[in-house]
Amino acid sequence: MTPQEAPSGGSRHHLGGDRSLRFGVLSVSDMHTEEDDPSGHLARDLLTGGGHQVLHYKLVANSVADVRDALDPWLADPQVEAAITIGGTGVSSRDRTVAALDAMGGQKLEGFGELYRNLSFQEVGALALMSRASLYVIHGKPVFALPGSERAVRTATERLILPAAQHLVEELER
Repeated sequence: MTPQEAPSGGSRHHLGGDRSLRFGVLSVSDMHTEEDDPSGHLARDLLTGGGHQVLHYKLVANSVADVRDALDPWLADPQVEAAITIGGTGVSSRDRTVAALDAMGGQKLEGFGELYRNLSFQEVGALALMSRASLYVIHGKPVFALPGSERAVRTATERLILPAAQHLVEELER
């Protein structure tokens, strides 16, 4: 079954639908610039190719304050319906995205990280256990925290975010 196919007895509504969502994309890196950010560019291309809009894009340093300061205004913007962070989800002391999202409060939805690590295991083996890819609901909006590699962005966006984001946003709006 492909990600766009509904499980038996289900409907397309439950796997994505036709609504165009408005995203913010935040890259977190100490090594790249906005001009040289292959994973950030890929995420924007995949989202727009999937029929969605990217209203905001920014690259910030790997710090709790920088992540929070970039995301807070986006999540307060009624036009933004979801956000993706890229990078800072590993296990090194430099990886601060998860700490920033934890500090912002909200609810962590465990299933996203579990599914992402399962998919990643199929691609990279046991190294998948080092990923802290996560999904939070902060200020009523989903925030997907992805690892920084292009492979990780492609896997998470194509296999999890695009198929489920619309339904998730609609559930959060209820």
